[in-house]
Amino acid sequence: MGEKQPKIGVGVIIKKGNKVLLGKRIGEHGTGTWSFPGGHIEFGETPEEAAERETKEEAGISICHIYKGPYTSDVHEGEGKHYITLFLIADYASGNARVMEPDKFEKWEWFLWDELPLPLFLSIENLIKTDFNPF
Repeated sequence: MGEKQPKIGVGVIIKKGNKVLLGKRIGEHGTGTWSFPGGHIEFGETPEEAAERETKEEAGISICHIYKGPYTSDVHEGEGKHYITLFLIADYASGNARVMEPDKFEKWEWFLWDELPLPLFLSIENLIKTDFNPF
């Protein structure tokens, strides 16, 4: 068998006023942690297109003014997964955040950057360590 390779995903930091959107994860990957909308980049898709698609699929909202942010390298030891997470920053455009994929998310809520809920998904923990701030 070939060697395992890291996968590339996006994490979408959506700003609405002075808050960001996070969802409480359920399912097999990162259960019980809070994360931004996001997921795998599909073949032929730009990170920005993936950000728009994943946000609509997971939280039912539209975003605008999307720009590139930092990235993290996230090794989920217990799950045998390694992701390079490309963070994109976007402004909220329209819609009400709601659970679109009940097998993946329990709920969506808006939080102040300095008051993010715990526990955080690994990629966000790693992002916080860099002192990045989208505001």
